[in-house]
Amino acid sequence: MKTIFDPNIRLQLIKRIEQINADSKAQWGKMNVYQMIKHLNIWNQWVLGINNNIPYKQDFLGKLIGKMVLKANTKNDKPMGKGAPAGSNFTIKEKSGDIEKQKRKLVELTEHYGHYDNPDFIHGFFGKMTKEQIGIFAYKHYDHHLRQFGV
Repeated sequence: MKTIFDPNIRLQLIKRIEQINADSKAQWGKMNVYQMIKHLNIWNQWVLGINNNIPYKQDFLGKLIGKMVLKANTKNDKPMGKGAPAGSNFTIKEKSGDIEKQKRKLVELTEHYGHYDNPDFIHGFFGKMTKEQIGIFAYKHYDHHLRQFGV
């Protein structure tokens, strides 16, 4: 299965990120390209534990069904479905900004997965995840949004 912890997969993701530009249009969803890149940046900072202000705490619904949903999402290479909500901590309200700056930041964060070390990470819905699950889910999250914008 594809994982962000594989250096070749990270390189492929970076090449796809580099293809995004201000004219990239969403094929589904509500985010524009700037919001998507910034969303990924905030999400990755949370996962990596870099400049993160979002608490590591599993919500109530996640405690009930999070592990089951996590297993379903990390057992194969099936892409994430369309239309899943971003979560309030990861919803970007601002509509525009410096896309190139955000892309550079996303590339840097992607490279950080080469030396991932955040034992404190707890997903808000899935709860505590193994490193393998984090790697698979992080890849799927990137892939979902890159496909959303045609790359």
